[in-house]
Amino acid sequence: MLFLGLFTQAQCAMCRAVLESEAGQTTAKGVNDGIVYLMLIPYILMGGLALVAYRYVKKLSKKN
Repeated sequence: MLFLGLFTQAQCAMCRAVLESEAGQTTAKGVNDGIVYLMLIPYILMGGLALVAYRYVKKLSKKN
């Protein structure tokens, strides 16, 4: 699931239209990678928070 973001295309229609007119397509690839990177950060943070909460609850249940 972590590497699934490497193969996604995440540009809006306006950005895609402007960037596809470029000859080298390097800027379009860079913008797309940046969008995917920004999209993954909240999921990683929420996953880490869920893991910490899970371990905390599990630790409390062992004490009782």
